Amino acid sequence: MAIAIRKASEIQSIAAASKIVAKTLNHLKAQLKPGITLKEIDDMGEKFIRSCGGKPSFKGLYGFSGSVCTSVNEVIIHGVPNEYTLKEGDIVGLDIGVEFNGWFGDAAITCGIGNISEEDERLIACSKDALYFAISQIKAGMHFKELSGLLEDFILDYGYVPLLGFCGHGIGRKPHEAPEIPNYLEGKKAKQGDKIKEGMVFCIEPMICQKEGQPKILEDQWSVVSSDGMRGSHYEHTVAVINGKAEILSKE
Repeated sequence: MAIAIRKASEIQSIAAASKIVAKTLNHLKAQLKPGITLKEIDDMGEKFIRSCGGKPSFKGLYGFSGSVCTSVNEVIIHGVPNEYTLKEGDIVGLDIGVEFNGWFGDAAITCGIGNISEEDERLIACSKDALYFAISQIKAGMHFKELSGLLEDFILDYGYVPLLGFCGHGIGRKPHEAPEIPNYLEGKKAKQGDKIKEGMVFCIEPMICQKEGQPKILEDQWSVVSSDGMRGSHYEHTVAVINGKAEILSKE
């Protein structure tokens, strides 16, 4: 499938959806505390998205039941909101997609609940730092595989490993479009395949494991953990290539 090149007006439409995502994430982050359930977070997220004129694009997507992916501790991505009650020292990933006027935005953060360990602070910092590092490196003309290789090297240098089998992605008229953007280099050659071009819009989302990157899907058929059974983290932004560089769309 060809990678879409967006006009300035189309990028503005994706940015409008992405801004609702950012506002919702900030709203939910302020509500996080011990004693709140994942279902309550999900309900608040859906209500807030709709109050902004958007629709929660994850709800019903591929059969997902919630509006917000709520991934606690060992769950790295795709956590299903349920009656689990957050506790002091937990970490939780919030991943949100929004449709607004037929266009889509997507972003994710990982947050600590109350006081968390230094190890978990560093784990979360890895995914956030990897995301912003990757965004800073994006230039029109580079290969997507080069970006994947840079992400992998950054994560490994931090002392962690990327989750295998899952990736960032294009976004626009659909929540997931071409290209797929792994957080690791597939094969040995980075300078091959599709190139990043002016007007492309896509999501970068480092997913961090501690020891092993092999994924395991839990009984709910959604929650993804590492085969090492340890905690993970996840950060994501929607970006557009404007004037040869990446500009973050999923921010207030």
